[in-house]
Amino acid sequence: MVRKNLERSFPDKNATDRRQIERLYYRHFCDLIVEGIKNFSISKQEVESRFFIENPEMVDQYLGSGRHVIITGGHYNNWELYALAMPLYHRFSGLAIYKKLHNRFLDEKLRSSREKYGLRMIPMKVTRDYFNRDAKRPKYGFVFGADQSPRNGSNAYWMKFLSQDTALLFGAEKYAKEYDAPVVFGEITKVKRGYYSLKYHLITDHPKETPYGYITEGHTKILEGMIQRNPPFWLWSHKRWKHKRPVNAG
Repeated sequence: MVRKNLERSFPDKNATDRRQIERLYYRHFCDLIVEGIKNFSISKQEVESRFFIENPEMVDQYLGSGRHVIITGGHYNNWELYALAMPLYHRFSGLAIYKKLHNRFLDEKLRSSREKYGLRMIPMKVTRDYFNRDAKRPKYGFVFGADQSPRNGSNAYWMKFLSQDTALLFGAEKYAKEYDAPVVFGEITKVKRGYYSLKYHLITDHPKETPYGYITEGHTKILEGMIQRNPPFWLWSHKRWKHKRPVNAG
């Protein structure tokens, strides 16, 4: 799976270069496994020392003015550590949209780990309930993992991503336009082994004024640039390209 994904994503690279990316990916993936185990017992102080958010004020300013904010990101570097760090750097309630795992034990373990310091995991089917909460109550920062493969390719947004026709989840853009929620993308950088930083990039704070696909393509292109600059840090073992592009898909 990893080798096939790299071949399709980097057709201009030779086999030697792709094999080097593959080796570095497995090294990084092993780091993620060890760090993931550590997350079950890591303290707040150690989270703050290992994961730094450079510009939390970009998100806080919108929540302070009474608007929900949508935070998009990808499976790049240590997104699990971000789940722990996010509540420690922000003054708002964070909600991560997720799809339940079939394995109930593993689902509960991962959810309890991610929620340890304040982030709440909510199933996709109840997302709208949280967007619709009373206007007088505090707003949420909604975290969307935007690089997962949609369940149905016919209802997806399609664009070129890593040299391939790719089906993309459209939920972040849909909710942003419906609820006038600013959209930011969180870029995670691996500073060194076990240490990360994140910087938010504004996609738009006027989502209703953007053309169809602008938001989805905006955060996807940022992620693509990150992967092209440092390929080993994306989740290459994920079966990302499950669907074929339907005729007239957009």
